[in-house]
Amino acid sequence: MKTKFLSLLLALFSFLPHVAQVQEAPEWQVKADNNDAVPGDEVIITFTADIPQDWYMYSSDFDPNLGPMLTEFNFDPSEKFELLGEIIPVEPKEKYEEIWEGDVTYFIEKAIFEHKIKLIGEKPVISGSVTYQICSDVTGQCIPYESEFSIDLSGEKAGAAANTVNPSNTSSQPPLTELEPFTNTFEPVEEEKGWMGLMTFFLISFGAGLAALLTPCVFPMIPMTVTFFTKSSGSRSRGILNAVIYGVSIIAIYTLVGTVFALIFGAGFANFLSTHWLPNLLFFAIFVLFALSFFGLFEIRLPNKLVNNIDTQANKGGLSGIFFMAFTLVLVGFSCTGPIAGTILLEAASGQAIKPLIGMLGFSTAFAIPFTLFAIFPGWLSSLPKSGGWLNTVKVVLGFLELALALKFLSMVDQVYHWNLLDREIYLALWIVIFTLLGFYLLGKIIFPHEQKSESTSISRLLSAILVFSFVVYLIPGLFGAPLKALAGYLPPMSTHDFQLLNTDVSSEQDALAAECEQPKYDDFLELPHGIKGYFDYEQALACSKKQNKPIFIDFTGHGCVNCREMEAAVWSDPAVLKRLKEDYIVVAMYVDEKTELPREEWYTSVYDNKIKKTIGKQNMDFMIQKLNANAQPYYTLVGDNEELLSPPRAYDLDVQEFVEFLDAGKAKYEESLDNSEPPFLGQAGN
Repeated sequence: MKTKFLSLLLALFSFLPHVAQVQEAPEWQVKADNNDAVPGDEVIITFTADIPQDWYMYSSDFDPNLGPMLTEFNFDPSEKFELLGEIIPVEPKEKYEEIWEGDVTYFIEKAIFEHKIKLIGEKPVISGSVTYQICSDVTGQCIPYESEFSIDLSGEKAGAAANTVNPSNTSSQPPLTELEPFTNTFEPVEEEKGWMGLMTFFLISFGAGLAALLTPCVFPMIPMTVTFFTKSSGSRSRGILNAVIYGVSIIAIYTLVGTVFALIFGAGFANFLSTHWLPNLLFFAIFVLFALSFFGLFEIRLPNKLVNNIDTQANKGGLSGIFFMAFTLVLVGFSCTGPIAGTILLEAASGQAIKPLIGMLGFSTAFAIPFTLFAIFPGWLSSLPKSGGWLNTVKVVLGFLELALALKFLSMVDQVYHWNLLDREIYLALWIVIFTLLGFYLLGKIIFPHEQKSESTSISRLLSAILVFSFVVYLIPGLFGAPLKALAGYLPPMSTHDFQLLNTDVSSEQDALAAECEQPKYDDFLELPHGIKGYFDYEQALACSKKQNKPIFIDFTGHGCVNCREMEAAVWSDPAVLKRLKEDYIVVAMYVDEKTELPREEWYTSVYDNKIKKTIGKQNMDFMIQKLNANAQPYYTLVGDNEELLSPPRAYDLDVQEFVEFLDAGKAKYEESLDNSEPPFLGQAGN
């Protein structure tokens, strides 16, 4: 309850993990500009890939040491042609990727590469493979692929890249291997959780709409508008109908704004918002402007001409007149409601594409209900409190909250560019100052120029001040290294905290536990972040899990996975997460793009695609597909020593608190399975 309360107080939201599924490889086509070429001729081979919607493919012409997997073409040796120069990408796009701290080139919708060759012999067949990586800003995941290609320049036919392999020597083909999927009973829970997340956002937006009603721009309009409908409509029933139409019009106007916002930005804006400096810096400035407006420094107004034109339309009467009356209310109250509605839209932008629509629906519903209810029950008007200074108090309180929320966006920019201007302790210090000033304001110790000093403090302001100061007291231990778990997803990572009195290092305990199990394979060239001791081979992790009676945390990752690195930097680094990974789980990192070739006796042929799996990465990817029917990274899976899923797997999600709850749920499920397991018969003991 504490976490939910603080989430509501700060109006910060999380978005939902994506359901697992296998993303098919892009379709490749390969063709030559001259299929009738003869020895001595130069031919341009063009490779074209159709990239799935909402995904992009990295190109081949940026620094290979930067991080992402470049697109690479490997041609089978042949004496009938000679490669001239390097592969050339055709007009790729370019961007700066903060997590890699460098420029990358990429393609969307369609990728085109060209390579020039010189024919030496008659009728050559040009074949090979292309390795590449596609990523999505919608799911926050990346997938490496390898596709084969072949083109016959005999003039008889053109070729196409293939996504399956048919080994030519089936007699020497490694054994066919099929892996049993993990036992999974959590898919319905994942879907239900998604709707619950949207419902939570709707309720928060509904609460924001109620807060907007209590501002000096809107609250006085309630009795004026209701009185107009009840007295000028001719009858009470007609007045009620007009008020209902009026309320529905308000909902329609705000919901239309949310729809337009969702269509403009789309789901891909979520990852752009979480990683790019420009929107975060812009939103920081907007939130500060909102706060200053609420403090009374200036008012955010729409042009008077626009308001007057809409008001003229409202005077025409009829259904259209009622609609334009609602439009007039929206415009007149914009100086107070605009910052609140804008906050909902900006927060919604960090989640799903449908969230702006849900947010505006909740906000406008709360905004419209009072006008309808007071029209049906006009006697309630006498019970409304009189307009006065308390309305301005609500406005100023919202200003303090806007100022605190602004730091969230500035913090994102600071983390991406490593400015170290807003480290965790500085962030907390600013919050402590902001909420302390809010508490003093509620007690009447701070008076703004446009306000009148009150001789007494009301009970409601006193109780509000107590809540605010209690929150400040909760924040103070964070200055000295306390994790503040309820705010884990909203603060900069603990790695930015310079002054820690609490020791969260459990490496010595983990080293002692690791001594019970085998030395990890591949630890001479693979590693886990933040000093975590774990494995890079699932069978080793499973054996250690059985020895130590701990569940397994499987990290499906990749060297070139941008959001894998971001999850490790922003989520894994948090003390609450790191402690659980080190103490509660056997961690195994399965790199799906690791190219180290295994000994021949460890090769096998997958029943999934009939391909020979020779490398660590290919076997890990095949393991992921057959066990989980998924192939995108990052992807986090909790498994018991009986290979049963302990919780719905999670993908890219920067909400630390959600990740903590994910780990806790898996541990609880594992301990429950241990409690329910039957002890062996006495006669079997020791066998």
